[in-house]
Amino acid sequence: MSLSLTFHGAAECVTGFCARLSGEGFTLLIDCGMFQGSKTLKALNYDPFPFDVDAIDAVLLTHAHIDHSGMLPKLMRAGYKGPIYATAPTRALCEVMLADAGEIQESEVFHLNRRNQRRGRPLVEPVYTAKDAARTIELFEKVKLDEIVEIVPGVRARFWNAGHMLGATSIEVIVGPDEDAERILFSGDLGAGGQAYLPEPTGPTGVDHLVLESTYGDRERDLADTAERRRLLAEELRQAHAAGGPLLMPTFAVGRAQELLLDLLAVMESGEAPQGEIFLDSPLAIEATDVFLERGWNRDTEANPFSPLRHAPNLHYLMKPEESDQLEKVRDWHIILAGSGMCDAGRIRRHLKRLLWRSEVTVLITGFQAAGTLGRLLVDGKKLVRIQGDDFQVKARIRVLDVYSAHADAKGLVRWALERQPIKGQVFLAHGEPGALTGLAERLEQAGFPAARIAIPVLDETFELTRSEAHQVPGGPPRLQPGKAAALDWHNQRADLFARLNARIQEAPSEEARSRLLQALEAVLNEAGDFSEA
Repeated sequence: MSLSLTFHGAAECVTGFCARLSGEGFTLLIDCGMFQGSKTLKALNYDPFPFDVDAIDAVLLTHAHIDHSGMLPKLMRAGYKGPIYATAPTRALCEVMLADAGEIQESEVFHLNRRNQRRGRPLVEPVYTAKDAARTIELFEKVKLDEIVEIVPGVRARFWNAGHMLGATSIEVIVGPDEDAERILFSGDLGAGGQAYLPEPTGPTGVDHLVLESTYGDRERDLADTAERRRLLAEELRQAHAAGGPLLMPTFAVGRAQELLLDLLAVMESGEAPQGEIFLDSPLAIEATDVFLERGWNRDTEANPFSPLRHAPNLHYLMKPEESDQLEKVRDWHIILAGSGMCDAGRIRRHLKRLLWRSEVTVLITGFQAAGTLGRLLVDGKKLVRIQGDDFQVKARIRVLDVYSAHADAKGLVRWALERQPIKGQVFLAHGEPGALTGLAERLEQAGFPAARIAIPVLDETFELTRSEAHQVPGGPPRLQPGKAAALDWHNQRADLFARLNARIQEAPSEEARSRLLQALEAVLNEAGDFSEA
């Protein structure tokens, strides 16, 4: 049987995963994620889908993170009425996450349109609304782990524990009768292991083709146990406290926020870190915490490790915007956790705008930062950044603690792939930036995978699959040229240039010096000429 597989997202970048699998009489989507990162990449969210929505029979969802689920309401809005298969925890988390994403879309478009009106630019519509998200949840159909589910006649699926977050799965798609079935395994996002409330990543053996995530494909991390992780966190807290200002933690709302809160409470209670008030300033993280309190049971002890988050006296949940605004008045040592984790949306930007220029403040990054995001610029050491049109000097201490990632590192990815052997056909590497993709490809070759059996798809690339082979299919032009998905775009370059230019003008020693600088810039612009014909 001939199948076709197209990569409509997370190709040469880590966000927007969406794979389209088609065969005789059926078409499926595996995930339908939102692009995050540079403005060029995020602009794809506003474009029409690069496939016929009416042809989609079903969606199989690996997990709830927005870069895998975030475009489902747009799919529904475009006319999709079929089922979305996912685990019960994934559905519960999507109910709050997609609604939050819709509200963010509405809020950001409202503010953008106010700026567009002032500048004489056309108005834009949100990708979708919170009401769209609520209607999308009605399409979800719950599946159980390890059970085979018939998706359409002749096509079945089995969901395997991925160990990445609550409800996260790898998905095995089985096409054809048992004696002659073709099996394609989509890893989804794989966990690093060692979490009490999450299982170790698992999966089937002997598949025909494997689609493998590659977020940390070029690096190994010290996978600290709980005690070591808390020791490292406590050291960061002691240093932040000594610096004299608050600690600001950009936080992914689902999974990361809850783990950090548990560890913050634990190191304060043990005396390893100074006592202080903790503010969770994220409505999404607060609603997700309720899901964890309901479903996050330890698989061994049947206890819920998140129960300390119910009544901790120094932990404060801030749902309302005015509660967030009041944090500006807090003078004692305190910790703020706010989303988004990559600093590209949500309340974290408000706190960065008021705190980033203060040298006594500490900003602690605890997760992967995609290229083009504000979080990535901070990690890369930028001293001037632009936030919502304003320039800010970065004087705060920028710290990175990379022991909280929910992704397997390079060694874990290779080990998991080896455990799926024998793989008869192709290994497709997705969900990674270029360096991570090539790094993982090299590691897989060293582990015995033939180089010819490893493919790194670009955006919208299609492959024809047989039992043991995959062949590229010529297609139309991709929405982004190869190599552009994870690159800094002209928006990033412009913001950086404007920030440095403003700083140079302000630093000029006199009015005369400022005037000469502006004259020199004007001369350069005049010499550059008109690019309208370029």
